[in-house]
Amino acid sequence: MGRIAEGSSDGFRDLYRRYAPTAAGLAHRVIGDPVLAEEVSQDVFLSVWRSAAAYDAARGSVRSWLLTQVHHRAVDVIRHEDAERRRSLRQPQPVPLDPTEDVVEDEWLRVRRAEIRLALRSISDEQREVLELAYFGGLTQTQIAEKLGIPLGTVKSRTLAAMLKLRDTMSGAER
Repeated sequence: MGRIAEGSSDGFRDLYRRYAPTAAGLAHRVIGDPVLAEEVSQDVFLSVWRSAAAYDAARGSVRSWLLTQVHHRAVDVIRHEDAERRRSLRQPQPVPLDPTEDVVEDEWLRVRRAEIRLALRSISDEQREVLELAYFGGLTQTQIAEKLGIPLGTVKSRTLAAMLKLRDTMSGAER
């Protein structure tokens, strides 16, 4: 442990070779899951590498110190897994979706699209062109003015007039 505390990778390698199978076996017996047991074992060895100076030979052998850490960490994992399981049981179960909701939503969208098409017919071709370039073309009002060769103020006026007309037409359709 002294060599590991000094940063000796050879010392760590010797410790790992000697105790890794025993540590993994103990973790597996406590947890019952080989993947989690391997993670626990790796975590403990990583902890040993980082804090080897914490080992006190007066309190027991390296083996007992290491396996005590494995046991404690394995019990922590079991407690964590159990708490997660209890938390998931307490959460409300999702309500199954009503298949008729899809039909209702599809119908609502169909009607809404028809209303929008009708509303778009209520604005002038120039207004519609400005809106299409802005919303479907992704152009800014400055870019629209340049593309159409008209003043920026005209683009802004057409956009505002179109939006107001569409709002009025759509609010009448919702009644």
